[in-house]
Amino acid sequence: MELQLTNGEALSVADGVFAREFKQGLVHQAVVAYQASIRAGTKAQKNRSAVRGGGIKPWRQKGTGRARAGTIRSPLWRSGGVTFAASTRDFSQKMNKKQYRAAMSTILSELIRQERLIVVDCLEIDAPKTKLMIAKLAELNVSKALLVTVEEDKNLALAARNLIGCDTSIVTALNPVNLIACDHVVITAEAVKSVQEWLG
Repeated sequence: MELQLTNGEALSVADGVFAREFKQGLVHQAVVAYQASIRAGTKAQKNRSAVRGGGIKPWRQKGTGRARAGTIRSPLWRSGGVTFAASTRDFSQKMNKKQYRAAMSTILSELIRQERLIVVDCLEIDAPKTKLMIAKLAELNVSKALLVTVEEDKNLALAARNLIGCDTSIVTALNPVNLIACDHVVITAEAVKSVQEWLG
């Protein structure tokens, strides 16, 4: 298939990457797996063995008239441990590389079908100015977009970071969430070739 650039030229791309059938289940799995992988999972509490102190039995077992106790750090006591203490955990889910790449191809193909993928020959501005970025987006007739390049462009990143709904990314940092979340994806022809090499 061919993608039309904004300057009127045509770019030939592989059908296996940019013309895949939409599979909702696969895309959902990729999104959930990605979101799960970025969860911190750092919540932690102390159980009775992790709380400092409480090594000695507070009083003898029998003869005092009080309930038997083995440690002052029991969850029943004030300043004791937590009964079912939370611990750090890894939320990441396993997803095969082949599945992940297929999901990314599916998303890109759907963006093309919905006319939300805009391919440009070059994507750069002269200075890191927000007004220049607004003018560039106005040229492309978009307001909220993900700008994708092969290499990081500081001018683009600095100019776009002040605009709501506008973000930048390099090809190697693309993920299912930022592709789906944006209204439009503006990508350079060079980046399209790089994506094709990655997902092909």
